[in-house]
Amino acid sequence: MANFYTDNSDIQFLFKHIDLRRLAEVCEEGFKHAGTFDHAPADADEAVTNYDMVLNSIGRLSGDFIAPRAEDVDRQGNVLNEDGSVSYAPGVRQAIEKLAQAQVMGFTLPHRFGGLNFPNIIYSMAIEIVSRADAALMNIFGLQGIAETINAFASEEIKQKYLHDFSAGKLTGAMVLTEPDAGSDLQSVKLRAIQSADGQWFLHGVKRFITNGCGDVLLVLARSEPDRAGGLGLSLFVCDRGPTVHIRRLEDKLGIHGSPTCEIFFDNTPCRIIGERQRGLVTYVMSLMNGARIGIAAQSVGIAEAAFRVARDYASTRKQFAVAIEKLPAVRDMLIDMKIDIEAGRALLYETSRVVDLEIACEKQLETDPPQDKEKLKQLKNDSRKLKRLAAMLTPMSKYYCSEMANRVAYDSLQVLGGSGYMRDYASERHTRDARITTIYEGTSQLQIVAAVRGVCSGTAEKFAAELAEQPCDPALKDLLETLAEGSARLNEAIAFVKENGNEYMDLYGRPLVDIAIDIINGYLLCGQASTKVQMDVPVADGADNGQTVPVAQRKAIIARRYITRNAPKTAARASLIKSGDKSTFNDYGALVGPVPAE
Repeated sequence: MANFYTDNSDIQFLFKHIDLRRLAEVCEEGFKHAGTFDHAPADADEAVTNYDMVLNSIGRLSGDFIAPRAEDVDRQGNVLNEDGSVSYAPGVRQAIEKLAQAQVMGFTLPHRFGGLNFPNIIYSMAIEIVSRADAALMNIFGLQGIAETINAFASEEIKQKYLHDFSAGKLTGAMVLTEPDAGSDLQSVKLRAIQSADGQWFLHGVKRFITNGCGDVLLVLARSEPDRAGGLGLSLFVCDRGPTVHIRRLEDKLGIHGSPTCEIFFDNTPCRIIGERQRGLVTYVMSLMNGARIGIAAQSVGIAEAAFRVARDYASTRKQFAVAIEKLPAVRDMLIDMKIDIEAGRALLYETSRVVDLEIACEKQLETDPPQDKEKLKQLKNDSRKLKRLAAMLTPMSKYYCSEMANRVAYDSLQVLGGSGYMRDYASERHTRDARITTIYEGTSQLQIVAAVRGVCSGTAEKFAAELAEQPCDPALKDLLETLAEGSARLNEAIAFVKENGNEYMDLYGRPLVDIAIDIINGYLLCGQASTKVQMDVPVADGADNGQTVPVAQRKAIIARRYITRNAPKTAARASLIKSGDKSTFNDYGALVGPVPAE
């Protein structure tokens, strides 16, 4: 029986390496719910056991049921019926039913609504596992952030109406944000929210590119203040799928065919406001999108893992020039880089999820149970501000790095298979198509860079790297820490140069700045993994014998050494580019790109 959790030694290791007991304690608020709600754990050991059991169940479901149906789902897609309803591909519908039966559709919702109340880091693991099986299905499983947003900001009445059914898997939802003329620039949203004399709200207008727009519950960003432009004119609303919600078309897409992407027309649809007026974009949607961005990062890692495994298997069996192609140095380098990139992306994703869990816990304690002691309250506020800044930087970093990494790995996977990879006989071409959207939706890579570079240039990245540098580390890795310190110094020099040249220059060189910061952070994370106390043997390949194992710390040290030493010259080159002062993008644009092509 295939199990996408137990067959992944890196996830197994990180589950033991990360301090999940600490996260369980803060997530369960000192385990105060034990005895009040079914399945609420009494202590950290029970909580971590529950995490393991649920991930094992999802891993088995993904390997045995979801993955075997993924190819058919991709070929069949979804159907827009004459009555405006949408029929999922059979494999998607069946998988949603199985996930509901497994009681994992309320992953992070509180116990009082029937949710699992799991931390985000466990949810990220689950999303990765499901995405490896079928990236398109993740777009429905991973939309649980809709329920989280309702729980965080809606009235108790709205929570009671929806959240129990979300946890039971009876409802699916959609984030209804994008419009034909408002994609990345959500401040330009035009869909109107009109309030009648009796206080009832109605939605009127068009939304486009809406993932699972045929869902039962729709969170809709709309303009509630017609006389006010920009983000402060927008509010967030919830409505049910009904006769005034018309699916006008399903988009014909490159990939993720099992996920319906809809164009929706709201014809005076009754709705209810979430939270307060005018906070729809600035507060509620930004919170929703930050969660979604971590979800896309996890989806990206899952796609990359699936693509790598196809290439790894093929390279070991395909012979050219009388040898398996994995013997060829060029192919070996591709496979090594793919594997290391995946583990670096997973390290960054899980660390981001951990930080977000701690940030949420601090914020919740400040709201519901602040310390009476003034010094403890001051410390909690300081911790909350620090974690908020860190999460604001790491979230776009994770989405950017993991999605770009997934595209590289999927591309190289297809390349390893050569002509066979280009054909539909293998899953490589599907993974390549599915990966492509990850750098686009929930904010393009370019927007993630704009968001992350502020944290890099404000000193957040420098402080975080300094903290990571203080973690216990194997003395054998001392030279790697020195290399990372040199990279940090180069980054600080580049930041100083950028600040002298203004914000426009910072945006121009945002990508190399963020790339340097990510490589340094990942380097420290990998060194930390190589210094783990976890006693665990992991499989390695030794010639024709795939039965060899080594201690996980030994293997992680090899990973860290290659990752850090290979990236050091790139850091130097990027820093040099940033400090070059080249502004030809601004000064010579017309000459470089030429005129707009004539029709």
